[in-house]
Amino acid sequence: MHLIEKKIQELKIVLPEVPDPVANYIPFKIDQNIMYISGQAPIINGVIQYKGKVGSDITEDEGVKAAELCCLNIVAALKKGINGDWDKFDNFIKIGGFVNCKNDYINQPLIINGASDLLVKIFGEHGRHTRFAVGSNTLPLGIAVEIEAIIKLK
Repeated sequence: MHLIEKKIQELKIVLPEVPDPVANYIPFKIDQNIMYISGQAPIINGVIQYKGKVGSDITEDEGVKAAELCCLNIVAALKKGINGDWDKFDNFIKIGGFVNCKNDYINQPLIINGASDLLVKIFGEHGRHTRFAVGSNTLPLGIAVEIEAIIKLK
């Protein structure tokens, strides 16, 4: 068993099925050795788990959990894109995080840390990445968080 798969099991993580796109796009695209993963929502089996504005409709802790779920969908898309062959994975380059929040909310980095921390737990140094974390007055379907990723493959 590959070390990454072992770590996923050790952390008791169950990767969800890759969500279907909600518009005219694909969940991921590979160009040469770079994989681009479309913005992922906090969705399981087609059902939004975290909806509304962080800090008013849902708590910051729930926002962090929403970011973690977005991250699990990213990892699921990565695994699908490499056909389950973790030897094709090199490292995360960048993630971009959007937080649905009110204009005066300033803790977007705290929320997106949910995803960043999970990537490091699963992939160690290969999960460390650059990123952005910004606030938005709304996100598609009213989701609380959306995260995209850029990944280097071997």
